[in-house]
Amino acid sequence: MWPDRRLIDLFGIEFPIVQAPMAGIMDAELVIGAAEGGALGSLPCAMLSPDKAREQVGIIRQRVKAPINMNFFSHRPVAADPQREAGWRTRLAAYYKELGLDPNAPLNAANRAPFDAAMCEVVEDLKPEVVSFHFGLPDKALLDRVKTTGAVVVGCATIVREAVWLEENGVDAIIAQGAEAGGHRSMFLTDNIAAQPGLFALVPQMADAVRVPIIAAGGVGDGRGIAAAFALGAAGVQIGTAYLRCPESKASVLGRAALAGAGDESTVITNVMTGRAARGIANRAMREVGPVSPDAPAFPHAASAFAPLKAAAEKQGKVDFTNLWAGQAVRLGREMPAADLTRALAGDALKRLSAL
Repeated sequence: MWPDRRLIDLFGIEFPIVQAPMAGIMDAELVIGAAEGGALGSLPCAMLSPDKAREQVGIIRQRVKAPINMNFFSHRPVAADPQREAGWRTRLAAYYKELGLDPNAPLNAANRAPFDAAMCEVVEDLKPEVVSFHFGLPDKALLDRVKTTGAVVVGCATIVREAVWLEENGVDAIIAQGAEAGGHRSMFLTDNIAAQPGLFALVPQMADAVRVPIIAAGGVGDGRGIAAAFALGAAGVQIGTAYLRCPESKASVLGRAALAGAGDESTVITNVMTGRAARGIANRAMREVGPVSPDAPAFPHAASAFAPLKAAAEKQGKVDFTNLWAGQAVRLGREMPAADLTRALAGDALKRLSAL
C-alpha cells in the first residue's frame, strides 16, 4: 500500500517512519515505543559513553525484537579557544550575577563527541541493523569497519551537493534535512544557514540527484506531511518533534509545557546554545544573545557556559537557558504513547495516499 517500499525493505520495518535520534532528551524508552509501533527506533549516542551505549542497546534488545538505529555525530573536533571562551563567559556574566552564580567557577566540558574507534568497537560488538551519522561521515577506515558488520549506513544532507557526496561515499540511504527541522543542521559541505532549502524544495531535487532512498525530515508531524513527502519523491520520513510529548520522552515538565504552548512562529535557528546552528524553541538567551552570534565559541564549547545557567533557571521554573530543540511543526505534537503515535501517523498517511 505504500507507493515506495525501498525503506521498509532496507530497514526491515513495518512503516516507512524513522523516529529521529534526539540527544539529551530521550533514551531507550522512546526507541522501544517507536519500534513497537512499527517505526525504526533510533538511539542517539553522541552524548553517551561506550558503556552507556552498550547498556541502552541491551535494554532495547531485551524489550523488543526490532531493528535498531544507532546514531552518531561525525563532526571534526575543534580545540577549545580559551580567549574566545573567556569572552563568551563575559558576555553571559550578567546572567550569572542575576542567578547568584559565580561566573569564574570552573565549567564542565560539553559532552558531544564524534564517532571514534571506541564507539566503532561498540558497533562491531552490538551489530545494530542501522548506523546513521550526522555532520557527514567518519573517516573511511572507521566507516569500512561499520559496513563490515552488515549495518545499513545512513547519512544526513541539507543540500543536494551533500547528498551526492554521501552517495559517492557509500551510504545506503540519505536523510534530507529541510530548514524546518528541529535540532542541529547536519551541514558539512557548507555553513551557509541562510541558504538552506526547505523540505519541499529539497526532497525532489535530491531524489533526482541520487539513486539511494531519501528520508524526508523537517516539519513532518502528521499524515499529511508523510503523504506529501512520498509525493515529492521520498521513500519515508524521519520524525522527531512529534515524539517529544510522548510519555517515553525525557522532556521535563517545563519543557513539555513549552512544547505544548509553542506555535508555528516559536522556533528559530540559533548557534548560541552550542556553537553550531540548530533549530529550537526561542528562549531568553536566544533572543537576547542571538539568535546567531559571532561571539559563540565553536561547537560544542559554547554549551559549557550555559549548563550552570540552565540548571539554576530551571530550579526557578524557567527555561530561559534551556535548549528545547524542535522543528517548525512543533504544534502538531501529541501527548500519546510513542507506539500509538507511530501507528496513528502511518494510518493517517495511508488513508491520504490511497485517496490520491
